[in-house]
Amino acid sequence: MSLPIIPDTGAQTPAATKPRRSRASAKDAGTRFERSVADFLANRLDDYRIDRRAKTGSKDRGDIAGVRTPSGARVVIECKDTARPDLPGWLRQAETERVNDGAAVGVVVHKKRGTADPAEQYVTMSLETLAVLLEGGARA
Repeated sequence: MSLPIIPDTGAQTPAATKPRRSRASAKDAGTRFERSVADFLANRLDDYRIDRRAKTGSKDRGDIAGVRTPSGARVVIECKDTARPDLPGWLRQAETERVNDGAAVGVVVHKKRGTADPAEQYVTMSLETLAVLLEGGARA
C-alpha cells in the first residue's frame, strides 16, 4: 500500500511568515518612542528643556533629559518599546541611571501595545520611588 503524495502548496505556518525585528528596526522604534515621550512631556509640562538625551555610553543617564519634580529634583526616565516586558531588569537599569545622573527619581516608561498615544503609555517604578516623587524629590 502506498501513501498518497500531498503537493507542497508553499504555505508556511503563521510563525514562519511573521517578520522578524532587526536591530535597526528595533533601534528606530526605540528612537520614535523616546521622541514621542519627550515631546508629550515637554508640551504637557510646558517645559522646553525636556528632550531626548544623547547616549552617554557606560554611564548612561536615562533616555529623557530635563524632567524635574515640582521641587526641582531631577527625574531619570528610561524608555522601553519592546514586545517582552522585563520589569525587574528595567527597574535595575533605571536605578543605575538615576545614580549615574545624581537624580532623585528613576522611572521606566514602556510601550502599551495597541496605542501610539504617548499619554496612554505605562510608567513603572518602585513604591519607594513613588514616595520620593510624591514628597517632591528628597531621597532618604
